[in-house]
Amino acid sequence: MMWPAAVDRLLQWALEEDVGRGDITSEAVIPPHLRAAAVVRVKEAARVCGLPMAEAVFRMMDREVECQRLVQEGADVDGPSAVMRVEGPARAVLSAERTALNVLARLTGVATLTRRAVAELAGTRARLLDTRKTTPGWRWLEKYAVRVGGGLNHRYGLDHLVLIKDNHIAICGGVAQAVERARAAVGPAYRIEVEVETLAQLDEALAAGADMILLDNMSLPAMAAAVERTAGRVPLEASGGVTLERLRAIAETGVDYISMGALTHSAVSVDVGLDVEEVAP
Repeated sequence: MMWPAAVDRLLQWALEEDVGRGDITSEAVIPPHLRAAAVVRVKEAARVCGLPMAEAVFRMMDREVECQRLVQEGADVDGPSAVMRVEGPARAVLSAERTALNVLARLTGVATLTRRAVAELAGTRARLLDTRKTTPGWRWLEKYAVRVGGGLNHRYGLDHLVLIKDNHIAICGGVAQAVERARAAVGPAYRIEVEVETLAQLDEALAAGADMILLDNMSLPAMAAAVERTAGRVPLEASGGVTLERLRAIAETGVDYISMGALTHSAVSVDVGLDVEEVAP
């Protein structure tokens, strides 16, 4: 699996953060020649995500460590399950353990929450989007986990899409002025999405030629009215205060997309562990 070089740097940094000048406990009690085989287990129902990254951490610690996946990336497990076997120098296996498990636990948590959110939208036209509310440095990884969970990625960064928000509108003096300036600057190279808070702003954005409109913190009746007023001319995205409990009702207003920051900023890491099962000279 390929990923940006920044992900390798992040994983290497995370490993160095934990190991520091050396794992003094493992070096003190484990002979250097000893080898170990261990099993990584996810201890609860989850959508497994992050196995390639966990493997990379073990390999960064020692190229002699070998990893065997016991389930596929993106697999659903109903309860405690063995997901990976790790074999290699015992010191290396234990020294990399916590960093590898932290990555696996975090990404599995994001994927699992996303899977639950996607399930709430079944039977509706709405598709689930993530946001830029990610852990600093972890954006590629967390957005990857959203995809594994069945969601879609919104813009990766500020250079991927023109999204005119409330502060842009305030500085420009209105929706129409902001869209006009954006269109003049970027031409047809980028889509222009506009965040609106009222139906009056929606009308302005439509008249200005927005390619997509974000309905920010609107009530359910206002969202339904926006869908009717837009009549399919551009896609509509609902955002703001989106929770698992509200997802279905928002989707039933007829919006095309729902963006949910909680997928990444509020996902809880899944409980994972590693147990040594064999030791050999």
